[in-house]
Amino acid sequence: MTSVAYAAGGGAAGGAGGIASFIPLILIFGVFYFMLIRPQQKQAKLKQQFLEELKNGNKVVTSGGIHGTITGLTDSVVTLEIADKVRIKVSRGSISGPVNKDGSTPAPVKKAGG
Repeated sequence: MTSVAYAAGGGAAGGAGGIASFIPLILIFGVFYFMLIRPQQKQAKLKQQFLEELKNGNKVVTSGGIHGTITGLTDSVVTLEIADKVRIKVSRGSISGPVNKDGSTPAPVKKAGG
């Protein structure tokens, strides 16, 4: 008789233990979301906004390290003048950022709290 009573009581406790075992997984996912996924999404949104706001005359650097001034734009192609009368065409997505007046690239700004 004690084995039947023990089995009935153990089943209820086992169900609560199963839910409690998922709490660490949920916490780990929450940490990954706020520490990795969310900041990456914000950074991607800022880059997309930068690429949409490109215009002729902007000085930019490509992901390959080529510095130039934008002389032409289409939806997917940017024409850069890298020297006098030397122009190259690169894809819009390969533009990595703006160039300062002194020729350096600005450091990314990290905000407190992600």
